[in-house]
Amino acid sequence: MAEPAGHDDPQRDAEVVRFTSELIRIDTSNRGGGDCRERPAAEYVAERLEEAGIPARVLESEPGRANTVARIEGSDPGLPALLLHGHLDVVPADASEWSVDPFAGEVRDGVVWGRGAIDMKNMDAMMLAVVRAWARTGRRPRRDIVLAFTADEEDSAAAGSDWLVARHPELFEGCTEGVSESGGYTFHADGRRIYPVAAGERGTAWLELTARGRAGHGSKVNADNAVTRLAAAITRIGEHRWPVRLTPVVREALRELGKAVGVAIDPDADGFDVDAAVASLGEAGKLVGSTVRNSANPTMLNAGYKVNVIPGSATARVDGRVVPGGREEFEATLDRLTGPDVDWSYVHSEVPLMADADSAVFRGMRAALEEADPGGHVVPYCMSGGTDAKQFSRLGIAGYGFTPLRLPAEYDYNAMFHGVDERVPVAALEFGARVLDRFLSQVEA
Repeated sequence: MAEPAGHDDPQRDAEVVRFTSELIRIDTSNRGGGDCRERPAAEYVAERLEEAGIPARVLESEPGRANTVARIEGSDPGLPALLLHGHLDVVPADASEWSVDPFAGEVRDGVVWGRGAIDMKNMDAMMLAVVRAWARTGRRPRRDIVLAFTADEEDSAAAGSDWLVARHPELFEGCTEGVSESGGYTFHADGRRIYPVAAGERGTAWLELTARGRAGHGSKVNADNAVTRLAAAITRIGEHRWPVRLTPVVREALRELGKAVGVAIDPDADGFDVDAAVASLGEAGKLVGSTVRNSANPTMLNAGYKVNVIPGSATARVDGRVVPGGREEFEATLDRLTGPDVDWSYVHSEVPLMADADSAVFRGMRAALEEADPGGHVVPYCMSGGTDAKQFSRLGIAGYGFTPLRLPAEYDYNAMFHGVDERVPVAALEFGARVLDRFLSQVEA
């Protein structure tokens, strides 16, 4: 007789820890500009799937840049397919700053250490451990499950999900929703355990600003100084206060977070003050504070080559993020803030996303978490950044963020992303595999 979904499974739990550790040992640092090699990790994933009798395809977009895709047939052919995706690349790590080797995958004191432990080889390992448990015990999900392990998410996704969507859309046929990173983890606020599940993402708007002027000697008066023009534009952008733009997901997040912490919040009330509402949430306000409006943060400056030479041009980079429906306002505002002497253009641009926070998929994630932690509060939220869900949205796939982890109060989850001494508790991985198993086994359409 098949085991019930989400049951205790010592082998699954051992494998999720082992796979996380072994994936970390495969250095897939993405330095940008094509400087990454995910193929060894893609082959590792394919081997673990093939061992369980699950056919997998390793698809190389360019030499060394590989993705792995597999499909598991569900028991109900009348239901749409569900995409489960995780990226294989990681951001670089400077070993001199770490207390452990960032690519040793060390398991010590109940914790798995290393680059990718949270972002996001932990989820890759959960995916593998869960589907291998199905194969071992004879269980099947209700829906077809498409697994995609992607390259290049930490840069532009050009060698990963972007390429898969453009070149192999047939692999995702029938998928109506996708599930990936940055949601379903424990967020501790005022003694309460909150589990934010992502049902939206702000859009990416990375910009380059260019100011031009008259080159000349640094000792001469120069009213056409490109550095001055650029600095003025950057200051205007950095100091600009963007207007509030609440999406349905963020409105629901404010309401649900208020309930979780015992504060009445009604975003539809006359004279609603969103900043006061966010402040009233205390620590929980961090989950929504960055998603109530557009943003643009100057991050890079480049000008000149010698102190006594006024350069003829100066450039800057700005990390812009756009709420759903906010692109037109964002671009008009940038035109005004940069003024007539500074040009701007997109370096990288991706769409914002919004999914239904009352869909069967969201309800399934909520139910799986509440069963595993009855004292937890599951709330929808919008990610301030972005994931591969943006690329998969081009195929009509609605994206959710759900990498379930029960974390202790002293663990700073968000600090682990791209941080020093990135790590994940073993117990959190085991919890995640159990919750993911329960959700994927029973989710309906």
